[in-house]
Amino acid sequence: MNIASYLEDSAARSPEKVAIRFEGEEITFQTLNTECNQLAGGLLKLGLSPGDRCLVMLPNNTHIIRIYYALAKLGAVAVPVNFLFREHELTHIISDSKPKAFIGSQDYLAEIGKVLDQGKGPQILLASGSPVDSRFMKLADAYADQPTFPTQPAAADDVLAIIYTSGTTGVPKGVMLTQENLISNSTTISNIRGVIEPDTVIIGVLPLFHIYGINSVLNSSMYMGLTIELFSHFDPERVIEVIEQENRTILFAVPTMYNRLINLAAKKPPRKNSLKFCVSGGASLPVEILKQFTALFGATIYEGYGLTEAPVCIENPFGQPTRVGSIGKPIPEFSARIIDRTGVAVKTGEVGELTVKGPGVTKGYLNLPEATASTIQDGWLHTGDIARMDEEGYYYIVDRKKDLIIRGGYNIYPREIEEIIYQIPEVSETAVYGVPHADLGEEIAAVIVLKEGARIEADMIKAYVKERVAPYKYPRLIQIVDEPLPKSGSGKILKKEIRKTYR
Repeated sequence: MNIASYLEDSAARSPEKVAIRFEGEEITFQTLNTECNQLAGGLLKLGLSPGDRCLVMLPNNTHIIRIYYALAKLGAVAVPVNFLFREHELTHIISDSKPKAFIGSQDYLAEIGKVLDQGKGPQILLASGSPVDSRFMKLADAYADQPTFPTQPAAADDVLAIIYTSGTTGVPKGVMLTQENLISNSTTISNIRGVIEPDTVIIGVLPLFHIYGINSVLNSSMYMGLTIELFSHFDPERVIEVIEQENRTILFAVPTMYNRLINLAAKKPPRKNSLKFCVSGGASLPVEILKQFTALFGATIYEGYGLTEAPVCIENPFGQPTRVGSIGKPIPEFSARIIDRTGVAVKTGEVGELTVKGPGVTKGYLNLPEATASTIQDGWLHTGDIARMDEEGYYYIVDRKKDLIIRGGYNIYPREIEEIIYQIPEVSETAVYGVPHADLGEEIAAVIVLKEGARIEADMIKAYVKERVAPYKYPRLIQIVDEPLPKSGSGKILKKEIRKTYR
């Protein structure tokens, strides 16, 4: 089965239904499927063959959706990257994945141009719009004059996409995701969410170069035949407008986005709430943000858990009260367990590394057999996240294994401290991390961004936390900053960058 069948089936069922709305443009399922056929045919004529890789470097727009399904129909492999990547990042990814084609936006060709200047890069170069660089062919001219295309049959193990990890630790690794990985995952998460009315609109604010957006928004919507209101970038005011205008909506977002919606809605509450439910992923959702959003919007946020190597594997069960602070239970066909440093499962309630197993687990890392073997053992993916499980089988992320702070021999999990800091009304964002200390090994530091117009002293924040945790846990070093904290393309706060900037 080829994942392109999601689009083909929806086009057959509801040809005139709108599949994508984007900045005033509406595209029906039938039109979208035809255009994907034309692009697949055109790419084949340009020399792209089944199994070839195509680097896709675009912001959210209708082009990126056509490209994904055209590549799937052709049997080619998509290598989506952040459109803001620089020469250094692109050089590594191109060297590692060796794409035969590149498709980008005319507005973001400067960095890939530098790579091409070095005599490196793909053979087939396409760009949307009217590219100034003559090396790039107009994407519009690549479409073949053919309404149909014979979709390439695909095996379950065929690689559909290679997605590079964010590189928060070391050099980014190419995660190979197969047809089975993405088909099984998008089908399962769609089916467990109960009856979704046909007029439901998916609010597409997640970047489509990230696995969360690709599978939870794009593939699931194509599978269910739902309309996506696609955003070029996250705009909280526009999101609230859509929520007010539609009858039914679903929002997939990351905690940073929910936080910004809270800040806006606190000043101007929505006139109407059409949210059927929301899903949070990509990073741990602070409890205080969940509570504030629910109070302001009256909508349930189901927190889930996934990673590039296993898109969605754990989620709060739908139709049941969410377990505050929990990422939920393993979804159907997935298993989870928590192990100690020796690989032995810990007792209920004890802390250890979260491992998961299921059909969504990656085939492995491109060109990195040793990293694959150390990360995936007997089918179990070692996530690097520290977690615990309660007596009812709900899982809780304590922190990232790499973010653990060891202060004077005591273990401190930054997320615990961040949860407390988020309870302070003046706080908008925070990141807690360890810095080197000559005597203690590490000291606890916190960088904090306040809400607009808010004022509070660092000593007051320190005192607030000190009253609520053991003496060794509160941050001794607190810095209040004006600029937003650095984030990945998916909205995850990047502690690696914070450590560099605020060391």
